[in-house]
Amino acid sequence: MRSSGDWNRASWGGRIAAFAGLAFLHLPVWVILLYAFTTEDRTYQFPPPGLTLRWFEVAFAREDIWAALRLSLSVAAVATAMALVLGTLAAFALARSRFRGRDAITLLFVLPIALPGIITGIALLSAFKLGGIQPGFWTIVTGHATFCIVIVHNNVIARLRRLPPSWIEASMDLGADGTQTFLYVLLPQIATALLAGGMLAFALSFDEIIVTLFTAGHERTLPIWFFNELFRPRERPITNVVAVTVVLVTLVPILLAYWLTRQGHADERN
Repeated sequence: MRSSGDWNRASWGGRIAAFAGLAFLHLPVWVILLYAFTTEDRTYQFPPPGLTLRWFEVAFAREDIWAALRLSLSVAAVATAMALVLGTLAAFALARSRFRGRDAITLLFVLPIALPGIITGIALLSAFKLGGIQPGFWTIVTGHATFCIVIVHNNVIARLRRLPPSWIEASMDLGADGTQTFLYVLLPQIATALLAGGMLAFALSFDEIIVTLFTAGHERTLPIWFFNELFRPRERPITNVVAVTVVLVTLVPILLAYWLTRQGHADERN
């Protein structure tokens, strides 16, 4: 038997390891945030020689940044909309039905997010070339939708599997058809799962680069803009400013998705 002192030492060791892991993950983000305000345009000297807001003014005046931002937002919005429709339909088909090959289809849904992005990107580019499709906006959307569908599908099917089948049977017994059952019984129960899945899908699509590099052609999303700017050290503070903007844009939907998912679990326990 371990003594209380042994457990306390183990507990403190776990806490230290956890804080060290969190620091390793988040300190680089704070470095980027700090040096978005530095007066120096090339080096990361510490402490910074001075702080200024002029890089925000310079960044917001650049049309290439706004064009890349608009493209990333458009791609993420369309890919998320496609994922919400297709992921939800797939979740309903697989949650309750029993048919041959269901497990294989479920595996196919998970593969796009389980495989390395470079494999997915090469596969999509090969398919587009074989089909004579020129890379552009819609090929980027298609590439992003492949993994966004997985996010929505997993959220919705997890919620559907926790719903009692008797609710649907009771709705049918009371005279409701399939559309009414979906709108008044099922949709309110999966609404938070849809919102959480949609927000996570939007955040993942907004900052995705590996698949995008293979499917973008001459288009430049914001992550591709970042990739190109890595070779321009004199514009490093501008890159940091845009990075801070991306962090904020992606952090908000992720936090909202977490909050909605937590609220849904709390409601189920109650």
